[in-house]
Amino acid sequence: MPYFERLDEGRFRATEEVSGAWRIEEQHIAPALGLLAHEVLRDHERRREERLLLSRVSYDLLGTVPVAEVEIEVRVVRPGRTIELVEAALTHAGRPIVRMRAWLLQAHETAGIGGSPFAPLPLPEELAVWDPTSVWPGGFIASVELRRDQVEPGRARFWVRPRTPLLDGEPVSELAAYVGVLDIANGMTVRADPRTVAFPNVDLTAHFFTEPRGAWVGFDTRVSFGSSGLGLTSSVIHDVQGPVGTLNQSLTVRPG
Repeated sequence: MPYFERLDEGRFRATEEVSGAWRIEEQHIAPALGLLAHEVLRDHERRREERLLLSRVSYDLLGTVPVAEVEIEVRVVRPGRTIELVEAALTHAGRPIVRMRAWLLQAHETAGIGGSPFAPLPLPEELAVWDPTSVWPGGFIASVELRRDQVEPGRARFWVRPRTPLLDGEPVSELAAYVGVLDIANGMTVRADPRTVAFPNVDLTAHFFTEPRGAWVGFDTRVSFGSSGLGLTSSVIHDVQGPVGTLNQSLTVRPG
């Protein structure tokens, strides 16, 4: 079963595979973020012959959404030959749930000066298998394969690979599938027991300096809580070739 089934242009039905993790009757928002990326990239391919590269994707999470039908609308905010800014919105029953903005930039040949000081991760097969359902309920968490090196609470290196397709019967790019895993970062190395402290994220922003490839999504993650209810989950993200960008999620930390 996929995470979503397409009903018609811009309208989708979520399946039980997206349920959890804070409440199993609600969607884990990670697959929905991948679905938004899929629709933005699909719109981009239909409009243009020359493909631009995804440089940044940011999401504002405006509320929770049940495991039910959703709608997506895409519009170009800043058209251009070499740079575009595209916006997309996901709604349920007319209520906005997620707003997305994506920068797409022209490709250039820079292999001769490419490189990054970010340290590579051990490969997935070098890390121990870990079962995230020991911490979190829901269909989405159960649908992924995960390997982790836990350093301390709030600090870990891990790889995630979904065993479930984003959409059934429709090609989905590796990039959209990759983005559809990113929101899992906040729950994979918790600083506090989620049964006693809630720490949902209200946004997600990823910056890419190279396009990720393959099914495995790698995270080098640090979780920080402040003294007044604010938090941050910050990750360097990887594919099996090496680091590809950074990811940040703002948290609202709520004891009790």
